[in-house]
Amino acid sequence: MASYTAQQLNGAGTPTEAISGQKTFTLTNPSSGSAYFTVETVRNATGSYANKPTNALGTYATFVGIDVDTLVTSSYISSVVVPSGDSSYKFTPTTNVAISSSMLRATGGITLTIS
Repeated sequence: MASYTAQQLNGAGTPTEAISGQKTFTLTNPSSGSAYFTVETVRNATGSYANKPTNALGTYATFVGIDVDTLVTSSYISSVVVPSGDSSYKFTPTTNVAISSSMLRATGGITLTIS
């Protein structure tokens, strides 16, 4: 289980831990409005995803406190609107996500625990 602070998730974000099997992403939004949480595959030197892993492919399920209709995904990015308070969802990647191969980012002071 890894926890990430708002400072780590702000701006450029922080590299992800290795992810294999089903993981629960628990998000806490301390602000009174909605904020955003994004997981993005690290781009190559030219800024594209050429020859990069498709880390965002997988199953997203069991949304608690998050409107599933706000989830936006591609092969390389997933993003969701996070309401005020505590919320969570489960993600099972199609293939294992290597350590530091994606970046975790959030706005609004969100904190994250992956378990």
